[in-house]
Amino acid sequence: MPRISPWLLCLLALTPSTAASAPAGGEPEAQRLRDARRAFQEIRQIPDAEIPNQLLEGCKCVAVFPGVVKGAFGWGARLGRGVISCRDSGGHWSPPSFLTLGGGSFGFQIGVEKADVVLFFMTERGARSMVESQFTLGAKGSLAAGPVGRSAEAATDVKLDAEIYSYARSKGLFAGISLEGARVSTDRNAIRRFYGTDVDPKEILFSHKVPTHPAAAQKFLEVLPTTGEHAANP
Repeated sequence: MPRISPWLLCLLALTPSTAASAPAGGEPEAQRLRDARRAFQEIRQIPDAEIPNQLLEGCKCVAVFPGVVKGAFGWGARLGRGVISCRDSGGHWSPPSFLTLGGGSFGFQIGVEKADVVLFFMTERGARSMVESQFTLGAKGSLAAGPVGRSAEAATDVKLDAEIYSYARSKGLFAGISLEGARVSTDRNAIRRFYGTDVDPKEILFSHKVPTHPAAAQKFLEVLPTTGEHAANP
């Protein structure tokens, strides 16, 4: 019998099964959207890592990966499933599309980490590259840890030079999470299950077209940033 490596056992133990996470009588993707809604709200409420309004108002797309698992015993691995929405020139968010996050990391590391991760895409080009092919963070697009501070001074002085900014809320043994080299791909199976048919992710994100608009999708969109929200929430 082939031997199962320790890090894989940890990933399997920490990753919720479909049966456990799916709501009764609903789709697992609806639960993923609920988890993403919770993760986004909690990350925005971290006292020492508040996200500048300049970034919130200027981003083109937001991707949320609730409960990303990273394990390492000399060799690391990432495993996560998430959702993404992009807004048009009028500030309206698209119906959500679905993503997977995976990839290995090398180095002497021991431990297991679970984190909620949010990626802010500052250009549509970066998001289009991601949905058109497998996208490696830090390779095709400039990736940086997200700046902090929502004061008027911070929001004015922050220079948003990167294409993608990342924030994480760690729940495990590591102090933080590294996303360099992680691969982000469209989860076409999830799209098919959620919308009931095959839909091109570009149609979802950039044309805002889907055959149906389930209630779980709207609940997630309600927590995404709106233009001018700093005026309403000083």
